[in-house]
Amino acid sequence: MGSPRKVEMVLSYQNYIENPPATPKQLYGNACASDRITIDSWLKTWCENVKACHAKFKSFKDHSVGKLFNINKHKPAFVIGSGPSLGYNGAKIKDRDGILAISALHNFHFFEDRDVDIDYYVSLDAGKVVLEEVSEGGSKTEQEYWDRTKNKKLIAFIGSPIELFNKWQGEVYLFNAPVPDQKYIQTVTECEPYHMFVSNGGNVLGGCLYIAKAIFGSNPVAFMGADFSFGYDQGNGIKFHSWNSKYDANMGTVMRGVDVYGNKVLTWNSYFGFKNFTEYVTLTVPGLYINCTEGGMLGAYPEGNLMSIKQMPVDDFLMMYNMNEGIKDACLNPEVFTNKILY
Repeated sequence: MGSPRKVEMVLSYQNYIENPPATPKQLYGNACASDRITIDSWLKTWCENVKACHAKFKSFKDHSVGKLFNINKHKPAFVIGSGPSLGYNGAKIKDRDGILAISALHNFHFFEDRDVDIDYYVSLDAGKVVLEEVSEGGSKTEQEYWDRTKNKKLIAFIGSPIELFNKWQGEVYLFNAPVPDQKYIQTVTECEPYHMFVSNGGNVLGGCLYIAKAIFGSNPVAFMGADFSFGYDQGNGIKFHSWNSKYDANMGTVMRGVDVYGNKVLTWNSYFGFKNFTEYVTLTVPGLYINCTEGGMLGAYPEGNLMSIKQMPVDDFLMMYNMNEGIKDACLNPEVFTNKILY
């Protein structure tokens, strides 16, 4: 028997559909389905972390992310998750001509290894896994990455592990999360009444989106690394990130879906809920949402891709803001014949 024949894939985005095969209310319900389990599992840790965070910073308000209100109003922003697609397009935003970039902290090593400067990193996790993920899959030592945080900016949940704040050497901004539990609310209030909430849908990319749009005032918002699924084109097996991670060895229970090209992909039920939350936002909150992930499940259904999320390669998104550079010489030196027109 001969070796399997390799077939090159030609990818084309699915046609658009106006509405998903579920109402926005149902999408939101899917996203919140496991809230009680999450609260019961993490409540004790959240409360302990909140107390430790307040003891360190003395005041949540003095370090509030609200201090960054409207810093990017009427301007574009990238919001970046940790999906496997970053492996082939993440480095393209190195020269993004001033467009703001907000990334999940998990990508820190990825962007540092490629000399891509990110404006703000966001952390939502309360477990100590967030510490190892800063360097997981990177080419440098853990300490080298922590040393590189000196001039970086972190936006973090007040329920983050205190070790994160002890290791981070740059600026820190804090936010609260809308946890629907009386004990959690009481714990925060006893430390300090603090109502600077970041709605997130249970995932850090959701937090990045809220910060970019609701607090910073950004529009349009361009997603990258928003796969919400395992990748299928990494060349060395199914992967959950663009680097080797512990999730690749044992995916556990998975579900099937389709990506923006109509191809079958695998995901977790929790990540399908995160996708639903993000889609709910694009369907109910006015704005221009562009998915530059170039893969993954955001906005994708067997019937087609949601019209509320424009699918676009990152190169084309960057070109929208830089295409006039092609006639720069003609604009600056109109007396010199260049035979250049934009279109």
